[in-house]
Amino acid sequence: MAIKAERTDRTGLERVRSDRVASLVQSDIRAMTQRCLELDGVNLGQGICDTPPPELLAGAVAPAIERGDNRYTRYDGIGRLRHALADRLQRHNGLDVDPDGEIVVTIGSTGAFATTVMALCNPGDAIILLEPYYGYHLNTARVAGLETRLVGLRPDDFSLDMAALEEAAKGARALVLNTPGNPSGRVFKRRELEQLGELCQRHDLLCITDEIYEYFLFDGHRHISPATLPSLRDRTVTISGYSKTYSITGWRIGFLTAPRDMAQAIGLVNDLYYVCAPSPLQAAVAETIKALGDDYYQGLAHDFQLKRDDFCGVLKDIGLTPRIPEGAYYVLADVTPLGKSSSQAAAMEILEQAGVASVPGSAFFSGDEGESVVRFCFGKSDQTLHAAQERLLRWGRAGA
Repeated sequence: MAIKAERTDRTGLERVRSDRVASLVQSDIRAMTQRCLELDGVNLGQGICDTPPPELLAGAVAPAIERGDNRYTRYDGIGRLRHALADRLQRHNGLDVDPDGEIVVTIGSTGAFATTVMALCNPGDAIILLEPYYGYHLNTARVAGLETRLVGLRPDDFSLDMAALEEAAKGARALVLNTPGNPSGRVFKRRELEQLGELCQRHDLLCITDEIYEYFLFDGHRHISPATLPSLRDRTVTISGYSKTYSITGWRIGFLTAPRDMAQAIGLVNDLYYVCAPSPLQAAVAETIKALGDDYYQGLAHDFQLKRDDFCGVLKDIGLTPRIPEGAYYVLADVTPLGKSSSQAAAMEILEQAGVASVPGSAFFSGDEGESVVRFCFGKSDQTLHAAQERLLRWGRAGA
């Protein structure tokens, strides 16, 4: 009765929201997208890649439907996709995994992360996130009832602050590692991963990785899956997917691989929450993984490095100094020359005056560090990117 009375004292949304979502608000990414639509701007805020998917992939969907791939699949995905993923993980990542028990196909990489924290963490457990963080990691962990411990990367080069991580690791359950990073663009090096592996061993931490941008690598940087390190192999959940790699963010085809006991627990939650990923889309992705050679992935890195270089050149020209990313397809730009009181105000000025949407840096930092930057996404078609660049240059020439 006391609980019921407490709820009747609440007003508006407080009466209908559970405690676990009471602090959630629409993300700055979604809000800027909506405002961009209203102003008919060019959206470089949300990470929606508008480049076309591979022709082979698009052409594989209808045949899958005609074959009858329209029913529930196993909770961990169709066999063709799990085996294709296992082969790709072995050849590209150096991970030897069993497709029958150590891979779970999920509703995007965000679905993989949500099911992982629900399956492996208890309410009240502490989880460590590196800052700048990806907002979905933070909020998903909080909705799961976890204590989030934020540890900032060093501001000069986004390297690890091992002393701060050592302190945060005391009594924690898990560490989240996003490499290549969104929004930092960092690609963590082997020695850094070895240090994290030693940390996880000392404190018995799980390591949950997000490697969704693993093929977007620039300037010779190499992606290393943390689970390939002996210190991390038996304690890591490796998360990735094809939303970005194949430009199919709306398909929601992600996956994870983990030791069998962890994968089984995550699979139970995946089955409970989602049942399965879309069957015909799983089949189409499986065929595409098997058919595309390394030249596709190498071409992806090459093409997106050109996009990065062109866009960062424009940012320099208009006085918004970029932090050149090593990977992924985002860039943080310094907006202090605009003289605004917040990154939200700076992002809104760029949108309203230049007609280009970005994301306020405050969406990725818990403190004031984010108020001096905005994030742009250059994972766009050449047509979209050129249109944005022309608008920014006109704005810059007009005296921004």
